[in-house]
Amino acid sequence: MAIQYIERKDGVKLAYCHTEATVPELPTVMFLGGYRSDMAGTKALYLEEQCRARGQGYVRFDYSGHGESGGKFEDGMIGVWKDDALAVLDQVIDGGQVVLVGSSMGGWIALLLALERPQQLAGLCGIAAAPDFTRTMYEEEFDEAQRQMLDEQGFIHMPNDYSDEPYLITKDLMEDGARHCLLDRTHVLSAPARFMQGMKDNDVPWQTAYRIKNAMKDSDVKVLLIESGDHRLSRPEDLALMDEQVWMLSAL
Repeated sequence: MAIQYIERKDGVKLAYCHTEATVPELPTVMFLGGYRSDMAGTKALYLEEQCRARGQGYVRFDYSGHGESGGKFEDGMIGVWKDDALAVLDQVIDGGQVVLVGSSMGGWIALLLALERPQQLAGLCGIAAAPDFTRTMYEEEFDEAQRQMLDEQGFIHMPNDYSDEPYLITKDLMEDGARHCLLDRTHVLSAPARFMQGMKDNDVPWQTAYRIKNAMKDSDVKVLLIESGDHRLSRPEDLALMDEQVWMLSAL
């Protein structure tokens, strides 16, 4: 699949791959990756294959500072990456109906998009969705020394279970994340949402899925707990369940 680009107003190029629909009645599926992830991950590519097989339009992309997109990772924030996703939604899907599929941080971004473009939302599937993770990290995971270091030097490094390269956490990311938190109030989604959550997830507690459900008041939201599932949810059975949920949301 050839990589294409759109350009932000500041000149940063955002990379994406678009599978054209052969069954135009179906909503386009848009995959939103996680923090430091890219559009070449297992879930993104698996879903692309499934959508192509059934003739469904599909888009995967890289936030700025990620993968094939331009920009510096350290300049990224939740609001910046949300705007990147909006740019792809507006310019590539161009007003059509969409099923948003968000993994980890991508689940947070997907919820923000769903609330900002309710008229386009056909459904939302969260996979270990992590809304408000910056607040949780700051309040529950950082010790006082880390908070002080963040305040004084503007960044800290955190261990990364998925790479030898540590996570870079900036003060700007923390402050911007606070402006985009969702779980401290209620919202209404315009379309059904399904949240897959592993009970052996060491990054996102399984209770988070129910916090999301409770925050989406008067909305069609269901939680699918996977007893043996971890944060990645990339085993064959996890991938099959993800695609099943995406197809059900597409066909509603």
